[in-house]
Amino acid sequence: MTRLAFAMMWLLHWLPLSWLARLGGGLGILLYWFARERRHVTQTNLRLCFPELEEEQRTVLARKHFRAFGRSFLERGLLWWAPPRRLRRIARIEGREHLDSASGKPTILLVPHFIGLDMGWTRLTLELDMVSIYANQKNLLFNAALLRGRTRFGDSTLLSRQEGTRPAIRLMREGRPFYYLPDMDYGQRDTIFVPFFGVSTATITGLSRLARMAGAIVLPIITRMLPDGQGYVVNIGPPWKDFPSDSVEADTRRMNAFIETEVRRMPEQYFWLHKRFKTRPPNEESPY
Repeated sequence: MTRLAFAMMWLLHWLPLSWLARLGGGLGILLYWFARERRHVTQTNLRLCFPELEEEQRTVLARKHFRAFGRSFLERGLLWWAPPRRLRRIARIEGREHLDSASGKPTILLVPHFIGLDMGWTRLTLELDMVSIYANQKNLLFNAALLRGRTRFGDSTLLSRQEGTRPAIRLMREGRPFYYLPDMDYGQRDTIFVPFFGVSTATITGLSRLARMAGAIVLPIITRMLPDGQGYVVNIGPPWKDFPSDSVEADTRRMNAFIETEVRRMPEQYFWLHKRFKTRPPNEESPY
């Protein structure tokens, strides 16, 4: 089944992006109706994060998210097989001057889990070598395809989560930006509970600790999927001022507040299928 899916993705990646976007949106609608567990997770996340919305409004938002996710899944074939000239045409970079100004300095690229983050990674690897950490997938074929696809260009390094962050710090000090994705539920290890959309959320403190250990600056990166198959925009923000501070908790709160602000700009593109609030404070049940 996995090989068949890969074959279909390879065939479809030849299509114009507008066609691929329509097919991906259709796939997302099918997933919405048949992936019941992920639909429940998404609806639970939206209920917790947007209690001010009516239930019907959250349902509309959930469907938009599944359509966007379906697009990102099919368009992954472009990341695996499309030539560099097409990828440069599909995804444009904004704020490149911020990245250029950080050249030679230890740099953390703060990348929240928007569905365009893989496009952002691939587009940037056409310009420079980076380092990132990945989580092994249960499906070994899909895991191998992800690794091959993410290392097609340049000499970027992917470290497994089991290797820890020390190799990433070393490579940062050697001049490779660290493409860092800290906004998922990784359990209780190295986490504190700080607000995210008003919900006490287990959040890893790595951004603050790594910035301090490596003497790194932090540049936020948000990759936006444009409507109707118009492509993507990889936006590199200016470096954060006064970061890290003297307080790891304050830094972690600042990170969550920043991500929340960005999510509100395009809520349908945040990765709501993940059980972000699974780890709870003592004596509090999981909402899932």
